[in-house]
Amino acid sequence: MAYEKLSRRQIARLVALDIPDGATVNLGIGIPTLVSAFLPADRDVLLHTENGIVGMGPGDPDAPLDLDLINASKEPVTLLPGASITDHVVSFAMMRGGHLDLTVLGAFQVSARGDLANWDTGAPGTIPAVGGAMDLVAGARQVYITMDHVTKDGQPKIVRECTYPLTGAGVVDRIYTDLAIIDVLPDAMRVNAMVAGLRFDTLQDLTDCPLTLAEDWRALSPE
Repeated sequence: MAYEKLSRRQIARLVALDIPDGATVNLGIGIPTLVSAFLPADRDVLLHTENGIVGMGPGDPDAPLDLDLINASKEPVTLLPGASITDHVVSFAMMRGGHLDLTVLGAFQVSARGDLANWDTGAPGTIPAVGGAMDLVAGARQVYITMDHVTKDGQPKIVRECTYPLTGAGVVDRIYTDLAIIDVLPDAMRVNAMVAGLRFDTLQDLTDCPLTLAEDWRALSPE
């Protein structure tokens, strides 16, 4: 049966809808930065970015470009009422001190144990860039990952063991890919949702570690 992969924006929307009211959340580089655009208007979520903004809002395409007001991906953002700007010392103290309920990050690999590798592949011509990721995964209460399910050449990104240098060991709680939403549990990787038309055995074939399917799993339809 045919299926359609989720776009980056559709992945970000799924994450946004799962963020609880009242949460303080860090958004990393890439897909995570899109999350702010999909937060429900009636939900009070405080967004943090490691370069020193607390109370970040989505970019305003109609506002003049301000190169001093950017997120971790160097994209324009806005300041919500009550927002503050801090130096890196204060920003990283928030990250390391357990003040974040959730961080949303990208990944090169996630292992069956929830190990995260997201800063270096060792590929020729690439520049390792850990940024604040190690601080975030060590300090945030929960870690959500957004990524494609496989690499450009079809290799699984959810693996038995990470082959790239680790950002953190056993830190990932949930993975949002372009095919599924997967919870990382102590004894299993549980699929809670899959794109409509995708068979579980096909998803398993694209994953390098055993998966289990939740009894109440739901189908994800691109919107």
